[in-house]
Amino acid sequence: MMRRLATLAAAALTALALAPAATAAEAPQALPKHQLTGYWQNFVNAAKPLKISDISPNYDLIALAFANADPARPGAVTFNVDPKLSEALGGYTDEQLKSDIAAKKAEGKSFVLSIGGELGNVDLSSPANVTNFVDSVGKILTDYGIDGLDIDLEHGLNVPNTTSAVQQLHAKVGDGFLLTMAPQTLDVQPGGSYMQLINNLKDVITVVHTQYYNSGSMNGCDGGVYSQGSVDFITAQACYLLEVLRPEQVSLGLPAAPSAAGSGYVDPSVIGNALTCLTAAQGCGQYTPAQPSPALSGVMTWSINWDASSGNGFSNPVRAHLDALP
Repeated sequence: MMRRLATLAAAALTALALAPAATAAEAPQALPKHQLTGYWQNFVNAAKPLKISDISPNYDLIALAFANADPARPGAVTFNVDPKLSEALGGYTDEQLKSDIAAKKAEGKSFVLSIGGELGNVDLSSPANVTNFVDSVGKILTDYGIDGLDIDLEHGLNVPNTTSAVQQLHAKVGDGFLLTMAPQTLDVQPGGSYMQLINNLKDVITVVHTQYYNSGSMNGCDGGVYSQGSVDFITAQACYLLEVLRPEQVSLGLPAAPSAAGSGYVDPSVIGNALTCLTAAQGCGQYTPAQPSPALSGVMTWSINWDASSGNGFSNPVRAHLDALP
């Protein structure tokens, strides 16, 4: 009998060890005060293909780009290693991806599943679709040990249904759920669709990192009009978010290399100046914030792969600047 009990106990411990890594939500990994977020490309283009294990330690929060719409179930999404990426890496399986995510999490990194992107979309036009979405995302988070969701919907946004989907997903996953958003500049101008979503969900948002690229000139909150490529373009728009979110919920999204975006690349020194302006009200251009936000979250980049293509020419200086912030 004692031998049987010992066997059962060993089996139970083994089962716990092999359980899906949904424990991220039960014991959330705290993000650093000033974090660097990067998107990992689950597809192949001119950027360097990477396994999760190849990602630079410069990154704290990794957005897996992207989940795909499930044609069989409206609203639902799927996620696995892209076959072309697997081929480019000499074979990379879903199980290897899960193992790499677990290893990075053991190092203190966090992960979110990104939906949308330039070419993707998710249909949340009905309550039934919302249910399919919540069920499918919840399963993916559990299966892969992912901590939360990144919303990068660029082709229209059903604000009420997206709000409902996130609230249901948060309830399903628990307080460890991470929620990030990557709106385009137009969508976080006053009255923009993401501004509405942000107001609805600001109590559960982890961080919003506006894409300060692939944009035309934009209004700043000081009434000025600013063009891409300047400190003011970043800082005078970031203040829109700082009016509705806590500073630790606001991050700055920039391309990692000139080839990473159609427009909007800036030298990392410009990003450093924008961080200093927003956190200390120093080194600003025409726009200076009324008060500094020393708890500003950090920086996001598209993408980790483009950064790796340039030998971490983006993340090395940006990481150093973030680490130097008080």
